[in-house]
Amino acid sequence: MGLPVRDQIRYWGIAAAGFLALLWLLGDVMLPFVLGGAVAYCLDPIADRLERLGLSRVLATIAITAFAVVLFSAAALLLVPVLIEQLAGLVNAAPRLLQNLKEFLAARFPSALDADSQISRSLAALGELIASRGGALLEGALNSAAGLVNLLVLVVLVPVITFYWLLDWDRMIAAIDRLLPRDHAPVIRQLARDIDETLSAFIRGQGAVMLILGSYYGLALMLMGLQFGLAVGFVAGLISFIPYVGAIVGGALAFGLALFQFWGEWGWIAAVVAIFFAGQFLEGNILTPKLVGNSVGLHPVWLIFALSAFGSLFGFVGMLVAVPLAAALGVVVRFATARYRESLLYRGKGAGRGKGAGALPPESAPETAPEGTGNGGRR
Repeated sequence: MGLPVRDQIRYWGIAAAGFLALLWLLGDVMLPFVLGGAVAYCLDPIADRLERLGLSRVLATIAITAFAVVLFSAAALLLVPVLIEQLAGLVNAAPRLLQNLKEFLAARFPSALDADSQISRSLAALGELIASRGGALLEGALNSAAGLVNLLVLVVLVPVITFYWLLDWDRMIAAIDRLLPRDHAPVIRQLARDIDETLSAFIRGQGAVMLILGSYYGLALMLMGLQFGLAVGFVAGLISFIPYVGAIVGGALAFGLALFQFWGEWGWIAAVVAIFFAGQFLEGNILTPKLVGNSVGLHPVWLIFALSAFGSLFGFVGMLVAVPLAAALGVVVRFATARYRESLLYRGKGAGRGKGAGALPPESAPETAPEGTGNGGRR
């Protein structure tokens, strides 16, 4: 006989509270392990396919790790310095761009931008804030000794942890399966399969979409000569997992930069707009349907809430675990909703009466019946 529902809720609640407490206390320590587990989860299907082709798990893991190291090293040597330079340049150029905006508005709306106007003071304050805070933040992140040490630790630890996660992934899953409570193991396995389907569709598919869109926006804007084009494309691709937000933010930023750089050359400005329209068409009609699918089950509003809540509570590690936890909670809520619709609480006590005797379904059955009439009346 299984445990009562009240005891099950108590034990699962204690386990969830322990997990959140561990995340709160050891967030910084857990960062490389969470990153390594996320990367291993994404690479596990590739390792399984290599195993089906005849490689052992060890050789498959070594091959994937070697390819990833070469790819990461090439990206670090070729793209990362340019990206950091453009991001730093964009932050440092913000006051100049705002000054150009003031001159542009002053030439066309002189009454709104005199020396004592609220708009003029606001733009000046915004420029000083970005220059001081943005530059200090970027410089501190890049030059801080502690930040460099943490970065080096991540660069060294994450590949090692990923290697061992990936090597033992199937054995860990089997060990967890053996620890499941026997009475509930089938249901838990089904929920785990649903969560894996949602996560694989979102993380692997949306990650590919973000990479493709970021590369497309960055290269296209850089090739057309837009200043900070690579940085703008990187930002647009990074937030493209929220529908339309990446295109809107990146497009607005690129359009604003193009206005200052190509003012009067309307063909180049139209080309910037066309790049983002083409990217949005590519995302909505080709990339997302093919790589992500239409039934992921992660609503953008729910995803934004999860990222905000877990990021506020647990920092960067919370943002990393927000997506899998959001997917898991979504699957559990859908499962609980289906069970609720099958329960007497939803259907009522009379839902099972009269089966096989022409009884109406609950939705169409009358709320009351004349007493003493019909098959269900008392005699």
